[in-house]
Amino acid sequence: MKAWMAGVAALALTGCVSVEYAEEAGYVAPAEEGAHALRGAEALGATDRSLHDRVLTMDTHVDIGQGYATAALDPGGFTRAQVDLPKMRDGGLDAAFFIVYVGQGLISPIGYEEAAEEAEDKYQAIMRMIRGYRDQIALATTADDVEAIHESGRLVALIGMENSWPLGEDLDNVAMWAERGVRYVSITHFGNNQFGGSSNPNLAQGDPTEGPGLTELGRGLVRELNDHGVMVDVSHVGKRTMLEAIELSRAPVLASHSGARGVYDHPRNLDDEQLRAIRDNGGVAQMVAFRRYIGEVDPELAEAERALAEEMGFSSREAYANASDRQRDAYQARLRDLRASMNDITISTLVDHIDHAVAVAGIDHVGIASDFDGGGGVGGWDDASTTPAVTAELERRGYSESDIAKIWGGNLLRVMRAVEAAAR
Repeated sequence: MKAWMAGVAALALTGCVSVEYAEEAGYVAPAEEGAHALRGAEALGATDRSLHDRVLTMDTHVDIGQGYATAALDPGGFTRAQVDLPKMRDGGLDAAFFIVYVGQGLISPIGYEEAAEEAEDKYQAIMRMIRGYRDQIALATTADDVEAIHESGRLVALIGMENSWPLGEDLDNVAMWAERGVRYVSITHFGNNQFGGSSNPNLAQGDPTEGPGLTELGRGLVRELNDHGVMVDVSHVGKRTMLEAIELSRAPVLASHSGARGVYDHPRNLDDEQLRAIRDNGGVAQMVAFRRYIGEVDPELAEAERALAEEMGFSSREAYANASDRQRDAYQARLRDLRASMNDITISTLVDHIDHAVAVAGIDHVGIASDFDGGGGVGGWDDASTTPAVTAELERRGYSESDIAKIWGGNLLRVMRAVEAAAR
């Protein structure tokens, strides 16, 4: 998955080793190990949980693991994934964008072909989940769909594409993916592509240090996304490319999973100029719960995590994949205890980013994303079952129920409707 691009050392630093290795191994928790079922329900008292349950909650970025929606990783039961259907119900997470993600590779006909095949695999996995659990979850392609499915008592699935590289150089592919239900496409991921510059250029592959902005093909991509009612996603996008996309777009844009650079200076995060540009465009910036994107990981904790992985023999991808269920369980339990006993990055840090984004862009232009199963998670919100704890922290900070409803989904629905209208 994504964090593998940064290597094993980076995974250990972020505390995402178990998540990433588990995805690669397609590891599923035994059905009887249902401890997850209690944590979300216990996260809030009855009064606070009532507020959380009244609010429509939408997470704009949930990745899927290897073997997703097969016997290897069945989202219909409690799994080792951070998001599955029981965890969503337990934590009152009503809707999520499930992601067709492909990491950046060669900009060439062969590269495009391989990327398209991987994107197809991800899309089919998402659709297997939706078809397999029709009574529990349904695909939404409009804001009205989201509300109608939610009112029916089912969970809501939406689809986003992270990295436009699989589209190749044929912009007619936008229409095909829009028809299949994709409702946002991010211009880049790690590394520049045929459409524009990344917030994290791949210098080893020859990407320039200075952002190139949108290419001519990238300008065409923005127009096609507008024409087909697909949100232009500016997360992972270089600043120049992002600002040019906003200027060109005739519809509001989305930053599907970013942080506020004014709180933590990371290339993935949005500075105040970018936040104001999203505000002026009418868009929404979703603040992401990803430890190393939103805060400085305590060096002592990072070293303890590396030492734990080394002690338990999980210093490589293959070692984790070949471990027994019992060994993985033991490692994950010790990792959780380690984080709980030391200075972990928590929900409080996530809400610091929300506070800053609201102060700069306004309450109507901020939302929430987890990046679960793609490296995301913070102390207190490390899987979907504990989602109510985020609401509790927002309420503790003084946000009203109306404010919380906007942050959790109202702002995103407004943007979706504006994008739909611009397409018509």
